[in-house]
Amino acid sequence: MESFVVFVVVVCVLVAMFLKAGIKVVSQSDLMVIERLGKFHRVLDGGFHIIIPFIDQVRATLTAREQLVDITKQQVITKDNVNIAVDGIVFLKIFDGKMAVYNVEDYKRAISNLAMTTLRGEIGGMLLDDTLSSRDRLNGALQMALGDAANNWGVKIMRVEISEISVPEGIEEAMNMQMKAEREKRAIELKAEAEKAALIRNAEGLKQEKVLEAEAIERMADAKKYEQIALAEGQKDAMDNINMAMGASEFAAQYLLAQNRISAFNELAKSPSKDKILVPYEVTELVGSLSLVKEFLSKKNSKETR
Repeated sequence: MESFVVFVVVVCVLVAMFLKAGIKVVSQSDLMVIERLGKFHRVLDGGFHIIIPFIDQVRATLTAREQLVDITKQQVITKDNVNIAVDGIVFLKIFDGKMAVYNVEDYKRAISNLAMTTLRGEIGGMLLDDTLSSRDRLNGALQMALGDAANNWGVKIMRVEISEISVPEGIEEAMNMQMKAEREKRAIELKAEAEKAALIRNAEGLKQEKVLEAEAIERMADAKKYEQIALAEGQKDAMDNINMAMGASEFAAQYLLAQNRISAFNELAKSPSKDKILVPYEVTELVGSLSLVKEFLSKKNSKETR
C-alpha cells in the first residue's frame, strides 16, 4: 500500500513537470523562439501555447518592445583635422525573432559597432562647422546605414540620435571668439544700415520740403500774377468808365479833381509835422487874382511914363 502511494506521488510529480514543460504562457511584450530537437521550429508571441516537453526547447526569449542601444563615446577626426568626441543613441525594435537569434550573435553589440563605424566615416567627410550644425544629416545617414544591415538581423531601426558632440577646449575658445567677432560685425553692419537708412530718410524729407517750398512759391507767384491781372483789368475798366463819363459830361473831370484834392488834403491834415500851412482853395484863387491885378498895374505905369 505504501509503495502504491509512492508510485502515485511520483506519477503526479512527473505529470506536473510534464505539464510545466509543455505549457508556455508568453507575455504580450515578449517573443519566444522554440527549437525542436535542436532545429528552429517556431516563434511564440503573446498568449497561451503548448509545446512537446523535452523535444521542444526554448532557444531565446526576446522583447518586442522598442529598445535603446548606446553608441559608445569615441574620438573622431573631422575633415579639417579637428579631434572631437561623439556619442549617441539608437532606437530599435525586433520584427523577426528567428533572424535576430540565428543571423547574428548579438544584435545589440553588432548595431553599436556598426553605428560607431558609420559615424566615424560620416564625420570624417565633414568640416567641424558642418558637423556641429548638421546633426539631422548625421542622424539620417546613420539610420540609413544601420537600417540596411539591421533588416538582415530581424531588427528595425526606428531612429538615431546624436546626443553629444564635444570639441577640445582650445577649439571651443576659438569658436567662442569667432562667434563674438561675428556678433560684433553683425552689430556694426546693422548700425551702418540704420544710419544709412536714416540719412536716406532725411534726404527724402529735405527733398520733399524743397519741392513743397517750390510749389508754394509757384502758387504764390501765380496768385500775384492773377492779382495783378485782375487789378489791371479793374484799372482798365475804371479808365474806360472815366473816359465814357468825361465824354458824356464836362463836370466829370472837375469831380475827379475835387475828389483828389480832398484826399490829398486829408492825408496832409493827418501828418504830425508842424512845418505846414493849410490854405483854403478860395485863398489860392484870391492870390491868383491879386497877381493878375499887380501885373495889370505894372503895365499901366510903364505906359504913363512913356
